[in-house]
Amino acid sequence: MSGETVARTRFGLPSWRRIGTAAGALFWTWLIARWIALWAGYREPFFPSAPFERAAEGLHVDAEVIGSTAGPLAVSADFVAGLLSWFGDVAAFVAIGVTSLPDLAAGAWLTVVLTVVSILLGLPLAVALSVGRIYGGPITGSLSLGFVELIRGTPLLAQLFVVYYGMNLSQYFQSFTFGPLPAAAVWVAIVGFTINSAAYQAEYIRAAVESVDSGQLTAARSIGLSQLDGIRYVVLPQGLRYAIPGWTNELVYLIKYSSLATFIIVPELFTRAQDIASDTFRYQDVYLLVALFYLALVLSATVFMNRVERAVAIPGLGVRDGR
Repeated sequence: MSGETVARTRFGLPSWRRIGTAAGALFWTWLIARWIALWAGYREPFFPSAPFERAAEGLHVDAEVIGSTAGPLAVSADFVAGLLSWFGDVAAFVAIGVTSLPDLAAGAWLTVVLTVVSILLGLPLAVALSVGRIYGGPITGSLSLGFVELIRGTPLLAQLFVVYYGMNLSQYFQSFTFGPLPAAAVWVAIVGFTINSAAYQAEYIRAAVESVDSGQLTAARSIGLSQLDGIRYVVLPQGLRYAIPGWTNELVYLIKYSSLATFIIVPELFTRAQDIASDTFRYQDVYLLVALFYLALVLSATVFMNRVERAVAIPGLGVRDGR
């Protein structure tokens, strides 16, 4: 192993990857433990917030005292006071974080459910839309194109309003709200996100399928496969692999835009943050904390999908390393 490789392993990108992996493992271990505690009825924080609150109050008081009694050393005193005040703000942020984490974890559960269920339900519909547009006749292709352009050309929020307020779909999900199953509004949000996600996934898959050499379908037909079997067994297995980067983008999109479910009264992550901020008036701290939550979810999804892409890459065609 060369000196450069050793340096990169100790201090470079691999080291940062290990740190990121450890941070991600710690985040998901805590989050899953928090979910289990919530399902068991334990809603108290794992750690007390009082020590951080006292530390924040004491640091702010010390900063005020030093700043007001600076005398001839005003410049140095102002620096020390500012530093103490900053540490006080950090302690206050940790304190509000500790008290808010149970509610934010509950909201994160619904965010994950909305994202994962919607993208998985949208995938079969997206495959059908993309195949119909590429290989279907004029009517099938026009219907697929019309659906995709209608959904992509209208705001997701408007679509959620239509299915929740306009079509009143929540009335059909009242029987699915018992026990651990989510409320009717969550099911309606899943319907809206599934329809929206299917349209975007269809375009990613269409582009990926069209990148497969058309001669492969011809070869499949020449050995006795029907067009449908050729698409199913030859074209789609390759096209879906090529679509993974676009699919990753859609997954990230859904994680962030699941926050729009707050407008149809779904208590997901952003809704919980709004409620906490309204109760505590600590808007900056709470929204910074929820932003870190979304960042952790997005990075986790990206890393997971990158590993999936490498795992299913076609030898000689898919890129596994060094990209």
